[in-house]
Amino acid sequence: MAEGGEDDMPRDAKIVKELLKSMNVDDYEPRVIHQFLELWYRYVVDVLTDAQVYSEHAAKSSIDSDDVKLAIQSKVNFSFSQPPPREVLLELARSRNKVPLPKSIAGPGIPLPPEPDTLISPNYQLAIPKRQNNQPAEETEEDEEAADPVTSSNPNSQDRRDLPQGTPQRVSFPLGAKHPR
Repeated sequence: MAEGGEDDMPRDAKIVKELLKSMNVDDYEPRVIHQFLELWYRYVVDVLTDAQVYSEHAAKSSIDSDDVKLAIQSKVNFSFSQPPPREVLLELARSRNKVPLPKSIAGPGIPLPPEPDTLISPNYQLAIPKRQNNQPAEETEEDEEAADPVTSSNPNSQDRRDLPQGTPQRVSFPLGAKHPR
């Protein structure tokens, strides 16, 4: 980093630079000092704002050290979370590890868990609206089958004819192509 212009630097920026030097940080961009100053100022403003709220709540005329200590303590308690004790983590790990892993599917490629435990089954449906026929009611069944080749080739077409007009047909698609084994 360039050492030029250190006399023009504000006192707080010099302090940040000295802190970085004391932690053996020699190579950094000049913007790092400005980012630390912004973080520092924001933290101080937040603490003093909280201290002012505590002071007003206690009906004091000015902020004292107890208000500042309380504001800092509340920042520490609510901003920085401590990890749970080791014993708690060990107990959670023991209870989680009691549940056996699902058996894998043996086959070519990547071993996968059983079908119900995978995320590769069909996960969406398309709603295909039935098309409306504007033809006269005297039309025979044979004419309908000739007009709708999907209905005539499907053995379950009778089920679809029983549905009210305009009922959407639901079709599911698997995400990946299934390969024969």
